Amino acid sequence: MYWEVHGAGDPVFLSGGWGTFCHGGVQHLPAGLTERHTVVVFDHRGLAGSDDDLSIPSSTATMADDVIALADHLGIERAHLVGIVGIGACIFQQVALHRPSLARSLINSGCWARADRYLAAQMDLWLDVHREMGFAAFQRLVVLESFRPDYFAARGDRLLGPTGGWKELRGNLSAHARLTEAAKAHDTLDRLSRIACPTLVFHNGADRITPPRTTRPVQAGIPGAIGHEMPQAAHVVTGRDATAEFAGRILDFLAEC
Repeated sequence: MYWEVHGAGDPVFLSGGWGTFCHGGVQHLPAGLTERHTVVVFDHRGLAGSDDDLSIPSSTATMADDVIALADHLGIERAHLVGIVGIGACIFQQVALHRPSLARSLINSGCWARADRYLAAQMDLWLDVHREMGFAAFQRLVVLESFRPDYFAARGDRLLGPTGGWKELRGNLSAHARLTEAAKAHDTLDRLSRIACPTLVFHNGADRITPPRTTRPVQAGIPGAIGHEMPQAAHVVTGRDATAEFAGRILDFLAEC
């Protein structure tokens, strides 16, 4: 398992979706986070620097146990769990269930507790496009669905290509398939009531992948969870004002906890 530690302060485990904040990606973390916290980022199984065991079924529960093992290795007994965009948020739901004592707080953005038929069909389509048409076609599709149209119009060249979005899946169809398997099978809906730590869930109104349809059940299922509405935000939060709001709310919540 590949991991990096950045910053100083109370520990935070941070994860994203089908990519990584490692290998130079720390620049994409919410502004100010590493100035206030020790932030641990890592590669999911099968991505970049982390290997995988294909004989083991892929699941968010297994990946949560990876995070718990990493915390033990680093000697971290309590940490904030910040899941930004997608499967990372789901993994941290499982961490909070598997090791409640580790979860000082939980933040979820772009999340779900159980993939509905629409979300599962989206993920199947992405995998089919990757398999049948190649990575470039998959990248175009998922980038178009993940970013606001105005942001893509201004920065589309940066979002596509070898250094663009989801680049870790280029030439790695196996990892894409394994992540799809885990994401579709993720199901904590009937266990969310057992999460006891303070929880913040973002609801992004312009998200075409995990809109409030999938995020609201997470907030509703966790006792005392609070929500933060971002009506104009897409799956990936972009734009100066929106990213400042997103980062500010995360930092404020961590300080409150």
